[in-house]
Amino acid sequence: MKFWDTSAIVPLFTAEPQSAMVRTWLRTDPGVTVWALSRIELLSAFARRARLEPAMVKKIREQRRLALRAYELWSEVTALENVRTHAEKIVEIHPLKAADAMQLGAAIVAAEEKPETLNFVTLDARLAEAAEKEVGVRAELMVSRLTLLAGCRENRIWANQRMSALNMLRKRWPQPLLS
Repeated sequence: MKFWDTSAIVPLFTAEPQSAMVRTWLRTDPGVTVWALSRIELLSAFARRARLEPAMVKKIREQRRLALRAYELWSEVTALENVRTHAEKIVEIHPLKAADAMQLGAAIVAAEEKPETLNFVTLDARLAEAAEKEVGVRAELMVSRLTLLAGCRENRIWANQRMSALNMLRKRWPQPLLS
């Protein structure tokens, strides 16, 4: 099972440097699980882009329409109480915003409290670091393996940059803030 954070969903529908890579991830496992509030984050991303790029509004509306159609096919984690319980613990340990803690909490709930079964898909280095510590998955190893599947030089460069960001975060936050 793959749980998708919104940061990885947006490039599925928009032209971004990571688009080819996340589309490859989706092709390797088309089963997508998301947090119930990811839909709002997704709509917010499209609205923000439309405000920043008024000349692209028509194209952005089409991307939004396609995203909403795809969203209807995905599994959604709606167990608010369980997600909130995990998120409350996560924000005490990791330097995450509330929405990111909720994403990670939803991923843990989606894995039915067996985090070792979880593949967490995100493009957010800080969230990947927290997921790695909470779930025990070496996020950068998954990225490297899937990037090689994509076979695109641009994606390999991006993955190396992401690995550098994760390593920088490890130096900055080598241990959880609260043990």
